[in-house]
Amino acid sequence: MSLRFIYGRAGSGKSQYCLNSIKNRIEEDIDRPLILLVPEQFSFQAEKNLIEVLDEKTGFKTQVLSFKRMAYRVFNEVGGITAKHMNESGKSMLLYNIIEDNKNNLKVFKKAAKRQGFITTISDIITEFKRYNITPEIILNNLENIEGDNLKYKMEDLALIFSQFETRLHKNYIDNEDDLTILVEKLNKSKQFDNAEIWIDEFSSFSPQEYSVLEKLLLKSYRINITLCTDYLNQGRFVDTTDVFSPIKNTENKLLQIIEDNNIKLDKPIALKCDPCARFKNSAELQHLEKNMFSFPYKEYKNETKDICMLKTLNQFTEIENTAKDIIKLCIDKGCRFKDIAVITGDLEGYENIISSVFLQYNIPFFIDKKREINNNPIIVLILSALEVLSKNWTYESVFRYLKTGLLDINNEEMDILENYVLANGIKGYQWTNDKPWEHKSFSNYELEDQALKELLAKINDIRYKAMEPIVTLNKNFKSIDKAKEFCEVLYEFLCNINLPDKIQNMIEDFKVEGEIEKASEYNQIWNIVMEVLDQIVEVIGEEKISLKEFFKILQTGFSEYEIGLIPPTLDQVMVGSITRLRSHNINTLYIVGVNDGIFPSPLKEEGILSDDDREFLGDKGLEIAKDTKSIAFEEQFLVYSTLTTPSKYLRLSYPIADGEGKTLRPSIIISRIKKIFANICEENDIVKLNGEEEELKNISSAKPTFNYLISNLRKDVEGVKIDNIWGDTYKWYLENEFWIEKLNRLIKGFDYTNQSKYIETKKIRNLYGKPLKISVSRVEKFSQCPFAYFVQYGLKAKDRKIFNLSYPDLGIFMHSILEKFSHELEKKGLEWGTMDLNWAEEEIDKLINEELDNKSLDILNSSKRYEYVTKSVKKILKRSIWLIGEHIKRGNFKPSYYELSFDIDGDYPPIAMELHSGEVINLIGRVDRVDLLQKDGATYLKIIDYKSGIKEFKLSDVYYGLQLQLLIYLDAILTELAERSGINGEPGALLYLKLDDPIVKNTVDMSDEEIEKSIIKNLKMKGLILNDPNVIRDMDNIISGISDIIPVMVKKDGGVSEGRSSVATKEEFETLRKYVRYTIIEICEEMLEGNIEIKPYKKKDGSSCDYCIYSSVCKFDTNIRGNKYNILIDKKDEEVWDAIKKKLEYKNI
Repeated sequence: MSLRFIYGRAGSGKSQYCLNSIKNRIEEDIDRPLILLVPEQFSFQAEKNLIEVLDEKTGFKTQVLSFKRMAYRVFNEVGGITAKHMNESGKSMLLYNIIEDNKNNLKVFKKAAKRQGFITTISDIITEFKRYNITPEIILNNLENIEGDNLKYKMEDLALIFSQFETRLHKNYIDNEDDLTILVEKLNKSKQFDNAEIWIDEFSSFSPQEYSVLEKLLLKSYRINITLCTDYLNQGRFVDTTDVFSPIKNTENKLLQIIEDNNIKLDKPIALKCDPCARFKNSAELQHLEKNMFSFPYKEYKNETKDICMLKTLNQFTEIENTAKDIIKLCIDKGCRFKDIAVITGDLEGYENIISSVFLQYNIPFFIDKKREINNNPIIVLILSALEVLSKNWTYESVFRYLKTGLLDINNEEMDILENYVLANGIKGYQWTNDKPWEHKSFSNYELEDQALKELLAKINDIRYKAMEPIVTLNKNFKSIDKAKEFCEVLYEFLCNINLPDKIQNMIEDFKVEGEIEKASEYNQIWNIVMEVLDQIVEVIGEEKISLKEFFKILQTGFSEYEIGLIPPTLDQVMVGSITRLRSHNINTLYIVGVNDGIFPSPLKEEGILSDDDREFLGDKGLEIAKDTKSIAFEEQFLVYSTLTTPSKYLRLSYPIADGEGKTLRPSIIISRIKKIFANICEENDIVKLNGEEEELKNISSAKPTFNYLISNLRKDVEGVKIDNIWGDTYKWYLENEFWIEKLNRLIKGFDYTNQSKYIETKKIRNLYGKPLKISVSRVEKFSQCPFAYFVQYGLKAKDRKIFNLSYPDLGIFMHSILEKFSHELEKKGLEWGTMDLNWAEEEIDKLINEELDNKSLDILNSSKRYEYVTKSVKKILKRSIWLIGEHIKRGNFKPSYYELSFDIDGDYPPIAMELHSGEVINLIGRVDRVDLLQKDGATYLKIIDYKSGIKEFKLSDVYYGLQLQLLIYLDAILTELAERSGINGEPGALLYLKLDDPIVKNTVDMSDEEIEKSIIKNLKMKGLILNDPNVIRDMDNIISGISDIIPVMVKKDGGVSEGRSSVATKEEFETLRKYVRYTIIEICEEMLEGNIEIKPYKKKDGSSCDYCIYSSVCKFDTNIRGNKYNILIDKKDEEVWDAIKKKLEYKNI
């Protein structure tokens, strides 16, 4: 019985010493068991290393074990373990059930139990307790020593959960975390380790469970040799936490305490002093780094460095791209093998997709050493979404998550047809399971003939029944059961009914044929996991009564704990992984990416259920558990040391200055530390681009990425930019390669590409738009915004996917309709806006809206509680609007005369006819919300009002650019019709936008009702253009004084209009605008009929026509592409607009 330490710094050859010692014992033919004990993750590499040292005949004489393997060997030898092991998934499901059963008894965790991830947190703390040999009884016995209710209640809750977990678990199962505790008990009966010599390698620390095992082994074995990565032995002295080797020295002290307590001999240690160490014999730089990284003071390395490099990059993508280039260069120039290279990071989740994408492009074989979660696998998605469909009552999301797994007998075309119909009609809940066929007429934004609609509806119903039948059967079977075991049986029957086992097997075979071995392995493991989870539910809580929602939650919890590991498909590949999972020392070349602050070293972890103070207090009371976050932070520097000293030939550290979202990233403190040690370190960056052949050569690596760089340079050459001669040679190489020549020629032809549409022939465009052209004024404005968007919408008639929701246009049309009906009802009853009874008016609004809802004119408002609230809001807005209109009319002499005045063949007025220069006549159609008239001094003044549910400003500048024409062309048309039909002398009075709203007035506590009403009137002040005539203005607002609170006008003290503070125009200016608008519409329509479909959206200071355009995926507008430019519209001042309009009309002799 003895203990011997083998110690030395990183790279000193401790592992090799162990292997050589084992070899010597075998050669000495010593008859005792020889065992190499390593951490689980190192066992494969250790076996490989041992085989390389020993020959085939002697290799079997040594066992390579981990603590887990040791436990299984002993259990097989001495027996006593009859129960099956429960995995993490089973533990989580059992814990979920325990917490649900006891949620009302929990003092601290009652609310927290509902949070996502809480079960995992509880599972982790129970695992921690077991590793530190803490039982529920120990916790309960120490409760009286705990001061402070919060920690005491926490520990009571944990003791309750832990105790019930142990009781329920041990009925049929055993926890993996109990293996070492049982091993300690069973080791006394085992003969395997009697008089054995054991070498323990690659550990930096042990858990209390493991220390207990080591204590037993020390008492049974001949000798235990333990390697310690440290500069010197501590020999029981106080350990300075800032020492990089402090975790190792703490381990040494604990082992010394064990042998002291058991009177075990301490053999003379083996000190492996080296200069240089074996690992760094070919690199003085890496040896210097090992010695000085955590030395104070450090020794500066003044020579030029080649084996340690740094790279500063613009972002993570360019960082990985440069890493790939460097790997290719090393393999070509220095004969490096992929298997000798590792790429690691402290943020594997943030880097793995980028690494996968770039390494595939550069044809670098790689394996990402990471366990994969299974929640996104289609098999798991299908199972959970099937249950979610039932537990969430057939929501759209759950139904189509289920259908889109690709594991059902529904093809993509059927899926699309069904989904379009469901979205268009808001199908959910009972509508899926109702026996009545779906007969909604709304299918898409396109009109269908009756026969086609019938056939389509029949097809949709067939798809619907095929999709829902298995789920309906599943639901029916669920309704007659209430035990967990029965839920599992019914679910398994459902999976068999949809032939899932056969489908999975077929998919696995297909993956193998296609060479996707990883996928085949994944799907094979997933099905086994599903069966394992169901089995564990049956055995652990099978007889307990649960609901469907609880069964869903238990399954979800079980699946969330599973991760699958994949075997590397080949040996010669770059290993990609996390810094914490770096397994091998046989790495020549190491790339550490993302060496940024908060990534490497990693930041402090969250404290978890037990805070640092809690852990310190419990430790003081004798309950030793895992270290607090501060202690872990000190241990992080040993991880940094171990990582930096892993490679034997080449180390490169890289760091981006920004993340994927453009947020600034700072370099890690490691970067500045190494720069201080290595004054002349090799440091590159891709931020400042240098010219020259040497720099360009860096972009020539694998064929695919080099091809992309070649195309970029050839484009520069076409654009007249000088490029390096090396790209001419590269071009020739691709021309001589059959695989690339066609692709190269095709892309070169693309240099002439401009993303611009050609004019369409007049004949074709007229077939699209119709002849004679009949068009609304709003469509004319749409063409001014972007000719191509107009063409796609009204020529090709492309439309958005129809969704069952309430859009702003739908709501606007609905409110306009109600206001129109209300206005006519006023007329019918002979009532006036200014004198109507408000109570009657509000009742009338309610009545009109309810009638519309009964007639299902806007059926969506009846579809849910949410839309009931919308309906109430609409009622409030319309009631506020009729009150406001009444207030406006009270304040003036204009009288409402026309409501929803239409211009069309069957309208109030005929279409607005305009003759083009070709002699062709176009017809403009449209509708005016309200026209008020004023008879004054032998003239009839018009006030045209447009109701708007959103904010709408009147801008002369927009009129000039053809973006705001409606009100002016309606004014022109009405004045013309009045003159021609009735000989009435019509005059412009005002063009106004009235916002329909019920604004919230702030700070109403100290305001009277009158003050609140004044505030609302002011808030909803109309926008527009008013006739610059003080008398007419007073006929619109007879109490105006200074700034009007209903129209955009300010009058001066002398009664005149303040033109600088008002939106006004003289009679002559209105006449000018009428002429200009007619001229502009003719110009726009002629351009339209000439076939202009140019991709030319406008851009102004406050936005562009692309901002809300739904056709951006069609036009692919991009200012970086030749031919794509905005139509820049500069906002002009009103005076500039008047000058520009007059000049244009004079130039055209209008």
